[in-house]
Amino acid sequence: MADRLKGKNAVVTGAGSGIGKAVAVALAAEGANIVACDLGGGVDGKGASTSLADATVDECKKLGVQAIPQYGSVADFKAAEAMIQACVSNFGRIDILVNVAGIDRARMIWNLSEEDWDVVIAVHLKGTFNTIRHAAPLMREQKYGRIVNTISEAFVGTVGHVNYGAAKGGIASLTYAVAWELGRYGVTCNAICPRAATRMTMGPDVLAGYKKRVESGLWTKEKYDEVTHVASADYLAAIPAFLASDKAANINGCIFGAAGAFFSFWAPSRETAIYNRDWDTYGKWTLDEVEKCMPALLKGYVNPAPPEDKK
Repeated sequence: MADRLKGKNAVVTGAGSGIGKAVAVALAAEGANIVACDLGGGVDGKGASTSLADATVDECKKLGVQAIPQYGSVADFKAAEAMIQACVSNFGRIDILVNVAGIDRARMIWNLSEEDWDVVIAVHLKGTFNTIRHAAPLMREQKYGRIVNTISEAFVGTVGHVNYGAAKGGIASLTYAVAWELGRYGVTCNAICPRAATRMTMGPDVLAGYKKRVESGLWTKEKYDEVTHVASADYLAAIPAFLASDKAANINGCIFGAAGAFFSFWAPSRETAIYNRDWDTYGKWTLDEVEKCMPALLKGYVNPAPPEDKK
């Protein structure tokens, strides 16, 4: 065991499997005490079990740290509070919060039910808010904290997962906002955008969906090979572990791509082309002006999903 996080106490959601478990074990390997939070349900969020969180706790304890399980749903405001309080009650304070918990209900937009939208948003976006909301006052008061959220490449656009992509986009914006609000108090908030082989990304149903994208022409075979040829989550776990360390004290409001094969930085969204005008002189925009501006604003742009040719 190393000691980069010795004496620190961490709450990790979604810690029962995949990225969450890999991160919990990586933090424990660096000396952090762990609250392993996992409802223990399926990828779709249905069902519950204590076995996943318990298994992570056992693995962390073998590394010589203290570890306890929490079985509630992050989508429940009170359950999320209990996760944070469990850390304080058992270990004295909370230093690190890593939000990984998530589910997926894959549907095309025309088949997506209100329930499938609501539950995915609740677990990912509201769940991330819930834990941060309860940890923030404690971290602000002690003038120390490390928050690491989890988004996805789906936040810039996806197919068959609009609920998931929207939730991850919300988490990206939440990450930036929390970083601005808490940074002055010595609390950082960053996010990882991981690519790893987990039950959510490489399960049978998911792989079948990937193949359909190739068959329909939405993906090339090369894109399929790229997406499916990924390492397991333990290959990237050191990246969020570093963000949870004192070495990352001045890294705040950043999103990092993380995988076994790469480590990257996602630049924040910003205007890349601007057409200025004197509105005092010219008044309201006209449709003719808008049409005239478009070629300059969209230089190099390619429609990601052009309409099919009519035959």
